[in-house]
Amino acid sequence: MVLPAPDLDDRHFQDLVDDAKRLVQQRCPQWSDHNVSDPGVTLIEAYAQMVDQLIYRLNRVPDRHYVKFLELIGVQLRPPAAARGSVTFWLSAPQPQTVVIREGSEVATPRTDIETPVVFTTSERLDVVPCSQAFAASVASGEQPIERTEALDARGFDCFGDPPVAGDALLVGLSDAVPCCAVTLRMDCQVSGVGIDPGKAPIVWEAWTGASWTPCELERDDTGGLNKTGSVVLHVPRGHQTSVLARKRAGWVRCRLVPPTDEQQEYRTSPHINKISAFTIGGTADTVHAEVVENEELDRSDGTPSQRFRLHRRPVLLSEGPVVLDVVSRVGDDEVVEEWTAVDAFAGLDAGSKNFRLDAVTGELEFGPVVREADGGVRQYGAIPPAGARLRVAGYRTGGGRRGNVARGQVRVLKTSTPYVSSVVNRAPAVGGADAESLDDAKVRGPMLLRSRGRAVTREDFEEFAREVAPDAARVYCTEVADAGASGGVRLLVVPHLPEDPLGRIDRRELDPPLETLARITAYLDERRLIGTRLIVEPPGYRWLTVVVSAHARPGFRPDAVRDDVLSAVHHLFHPLVGGPDGTGWPFGRSVQAHEVAAVLARLSGVDMSRELTVQLFPAEAGGVAGQHGPRVDRLDLGPTQLVHSYQHQVRVQA
Repeated sequence: MVLPAPDLDDRHFQDLVDDAKRLVQQRCPQWSDHNVSDPGVTLIEAYAQMVDQLIYRLNRVPDRHYVKFLELIGVQLRPPAAARGSVTFWLSAPQPQTVVIREGSEVATPRTDIETPVVFTTSERLDVVPCSQAFAASVASGEQPIERTEALDARGFDCFGDPPVAGDALLVGLSDAVPCCAVTLRMDCQVSGVGIDPGKAPIVWEAWTGASWTPCELERDDTGGLNKTGSVVLHVPRGHQTSVLARKRAGWVRCRLVPPTDEQQEYRTSPHINKISAFTIGGTADTVHAEVVENEELDRSDGTPSQRFRLHRRPVLLSEGPVVLDVVSRVGDDEVVEEWTAVDAFAGLDAGSKNFRLDAVTGELEFGPVVREADGGVRQYGAIPPAGARLRVAGYRTGGGRRGNVARGQVRVLKTSTPYVSSVVNRAPAVGGADAESLDDAKVRGPMLLRSRGRAVTREDFEEFAREVAPDAARVYCTEVADAGASGGVRLLVVPHLPEDPLGRIDRRELDPPLETLARITAYLDERRLIGTRLIVEPPGYRWLTVVVSAHARPGFRPDAVRDDVLSAVHHLFHPLVGGPDGTGWPFGRSVQAHEVAAVLARLSGVDMSRELTVQLFPAEAGGVAGQHGPRVDRLDLGPTQLVHSYQHQVRVQA
């Protein structure tokens, strides 16, 4: 904790006025009018106001010294973190050639009257590869695939066994692999898959990625579980590749029969497939909340040390790639372009090192200083661009902040014109955006930096280093590895920044931090941990929970409005970032009890606590299956590395 700095002068405005009036009585006893309306008192108050401002400025001197001391030990404000997500580009129609979505293409949220759009750029190139249906096959559970292409061209075939059992599958061979693409399968099916609910068929779609079958995200299914003619739109995973199945090389996807859940029915007879066709209709690319600035011209160098230049856009996202400076100088009639790279500090550089230092928060670019040595000589740290040289930044990314944590479906404006693309949408929220570090937070971090000296020893050291390298991590919790015989193990649990929702709802997929964030934390801490310390960086475990509430609304309150308030209160109570008893997130390992929920509801003005209020807890992962409810419990116990995840709370409010 930072020690409170004393005020150099603790007098305030009223103290100065009272002192002045006492001095007037002592030195000018003939002055008898001391009313507030007196012109003399008005002059006293005016001078007291000016002196009070001077005292305020004087008391700021210790803070300025503290900040300068922080700079001496290398403490800088952390730049903002950029939210990351993905955007699907939908084609206006299937194309015969590959449609290329280049890296750096911009998409954004719509502009409103009160908010500017949030701009995202693609962080990778996306190839929307055309495809068609080439082969078909079926496989019985535990058997080898059997090609059905000829039968498909004739009278069709039953895609599952007789009778259908879990593990039976329909295989569709595409003409080419289509990683990260959206594929439409048009299927002519007969109504023969008897026994199922068409909206809840016990089937999953998967794609072969070379080593295993990976689930495909289902955009829509108009076939009613392969029972009628319609289309199935699949989002094929990134690792999709061609392989040989049923003696045919193709990009294979399959529809596999799975055991039904409590809400599903099983097939009694197999669906019959008459015809299949396929085409690519879109693709999904990763995005980052940033804008790309290319070839920005700065002022010319004057050849002196310690020159400073400021970029036009800030803050700079250093995590999205290094910033390269082009120094363009003229040699005779020719222009010579040299690349200079950024460094964290000038210590250890000689006069020929072509480096510069960049403050990511302020966007200020600085060249090396000249320092007088103890023997009276001078030393140049880092080279200086020659006088008259043009300075040009080849490219950098700017943006970041919590504004980038947008909900699903909000990114739907295409800012970069791309042929054949009709629309864009983010099918999942963007997460991980964080604002820049405040000065107060940096003041707290300074003593911790001096204490740790770049080594992670205590729990606080691991957590602070993780926040330093990954500002997109909203919550970091360090605990020991509880595995038997794993002495010296450290487990670091990471929760990303989450998009805001009026009711506090969270999709389970939003809780998993990006793999790139986990890898960055692991690499950074691996250099700072003690020898022999085992390190595990991962997201927390989550226990799914459904809360069923029955309450009554007070007179004058609408039941539907009270219901929304109750839902919001329950979701916020279990929120991993703003929930819990103190509003900093539900504590790790803290059990959930029904009376805690009732206590939160008692604080709502619309809930009538004089009438019956019932709160019931139901684990929502029975038998290890997430989303499947178990029996009612009065207490849900969590493991030391677990948090609670809200799942489809049910609230009934009566008048």
